[in-house]
Amino acid sequence: MKLTAGLILLIGVATMLAFLPMILGARAETLLEKGKDISAQKPEGYPVATFAGGCFWCLESEIRGKDGILFTRVGYIGGESQNPTYQQISAGNTGHAEATEFSFDPAKVSFEKLTELFLTKWHDPTQLNRQGVDEGTQYRSAIFYHNEEQKKIAEDMIKTLNASGKFSKPIVTEVKPAGTFWEAEGYHQQYYEKYNEKTGQDHIRVVLKKAGKLFGN
Repeated sequence: MKLTAGLILLIGVATMLAFLPMILGARAETLLEKGKDISAQKPEGYPVATFAGGCFWCLESEIRGKDGILFTRVGYIGGESQNPTYQQISAGNTGHAEATEFSFDPAKVSFEKLTELFLTKWHDPTQLNRQGVDEGTQYRSAIFYHNEEQKKIAEDMIKTLNASGKFSKPIVTEVKPAGTFWEAEGYHQQYYEKYNEKTGQDHIRVVLKKAGKLFGN
């Protein structure tokens, strides 16, 4: 069978991705970071924030790597249907976004700092309805605010970054009030940590992002 240039390239890329963790060896096993304040239970009396920026596996992993983050969970927000499933979300017709809801300690990390990290480090806020290869409104960039202070901080940060010229394109991140947050299926929660525990190495997306080969770095 005669292989086209495109098919040969595709096979080559797939092979490289499959063997990259093995090639990187021990380094691939130590890239996944987790903040020292993270807990398995949601604490009472701490502020909550909700960010959406592409695949929630990636975003949750970034958020959990920051000290001052107390608890995270991934799910769906911003749509109309009740109790949406991942299959429905993936079809892109429910209006929901994949998002991470998290509790944080403002004495250790401010909402302003978290917003700055979200917009400049954790994803690309200039991509409309997509992040990298993930495309659709479910992967849109959004900050779902829980109070007027969060709204103002988010809007001011976007204005500041747009004016700074940091990005070659304008930020398209939505700033919307937080509605019902529907928790995603259990296997989606802390997906990269579970993958690391099961396989003994980081997920390929973690490896590539830490190496600066994915969006948001």
